Amino acid sequence: MDLLATIKQKASSMMPELIAIRRHLHQHPELSMQEQATSAFIQKKLTEYGIPFTAGIAVHGIVGLIEGRNPETRVIALRADMDALPIVEKNTVDYCSQTPGVMHACGHDVHMTSLLGASKILNELKNEFEGSVRLIFQPSEERFPGGASMMIKEGVLENPVPQQMFGQHVLPTLEAGKVGMKPGKYMASTDEVYLTVKGKGGHGGTPELNVDPVLIAAHILVALQQVVSRNLPPQLPAVLSFGRFIAEGRTNIIPNEVKLDGTLRTFDEKWRSEAHRKIEKIATSIAEGMGGECIVFIDKGYPFLVNDDKVTADARQYAIEYLGEENVVDLDMRMTAEDFAYYSQLVPSCFYRLGIRNESRGIIHNLHTDRFDVDESSLEIGAGLMAWMAAKSLMDSNL
Repeated sequence: MDLLATIKQKASSMMPELIAIRRHLHQHPELSMQEQATSAFIQKKLTEYGIPFTAGIAVHGIVGLIEGRNPETRVIALRADMDALPIVEKNTVDYCSQTPGVMHACGHDVHMTSLLGASKILNELKNEFEGSVRLIFQPSEERFPGGASMMIKEGVLENPVPQQMFGQHVLPTLEAGKVGMKPGKYMASTDEVYLTVKGKGGHGGTPELNVDPVLIAAHILVALQQVVSRNLPPQLPAVLSFGRFIAEGRTNIIPNEVKLDGTLRTFDEKWRSEAHRKIEKIATSIAEGMGGECIVFIDKGYPFLVNDDKVTADARQYAIEYLGEENVVDLDMRMTAEDFAYYSQLVPSCFYRLGIRNESRGIIHNLHTDRFDVDESSLEIGAGLMAWMAAKSLMDSNL
């Protein structure tokens, strides 16, 4: 039996275990930087598989290592994120979250399951390839500054530096049985924008005695739309959106201050910095001109995620070999963000998507929603394809 068939057979035979792992993780989600039990569970599985690892990186992160023949010749890294979201799950499945107010609504339970499955397969086949596979189980993808940046600072990409890196993320709009890829720029950078508009509150019936921060904030909100529409080159994607406008007044009470929270996303670092300056200048000058004050805080988040052209082309070919060409689709750029971007800026990488949708079973809900779920048949592909990509990449490097 050749290596491809062997990996497929192993992934198939692991399905009961993969489902059990995913359901355990789904039942016991933990928020960013609180992944203690999740980390302990992963450590237990790696020990069971006979894979050496180092724990406690970026608090709860884990790095495992599988060494094939001549382990120093080449290193491939695989990554899965571990944290969940502060969402109350509304599904009625028997593996529903048992942690009040916390849910794996972004598929990180699937990501961990896939990497554990791939780890077991690769470890059993390590005499079939040359080089090493580094297994990165990362905390806190969902919260700034991002667990990826923390793990990188603690040396996860050193001694030696991986030559290639792969990451996987579920995609609810893609049918189970398929995967999707995009070379080049794929996911946007993300910054959080916080504005505090200060004025002088008072009675709504005596506006002449007030400096109305609600009116000032409204003018700022409208004016900031020109940051993208009138300052950005049309060929460069970007979004500036505000989702929170808090004015704690009443029908006849003007508050002293108003808070606006938003997000800036783009694919160009130079323009990103320029946008920060424009946001601050527009907001502060409008507030000053209307007799108030605006305090601007921009929390700079993840960079944009770029998929290396060659690594992604190779990964696409590996996926075609594993699934058939009809099951490998092209993806568009996304304005959502991912802290895998930190890795992709340093190591030639491919961040690809795993289909999990099954309309006949009602598995159609989007990421970060309280009804999110996955078709668990995708776990076989999640584990097997990741193992095949790593093994094939190591083998191809030795041709």
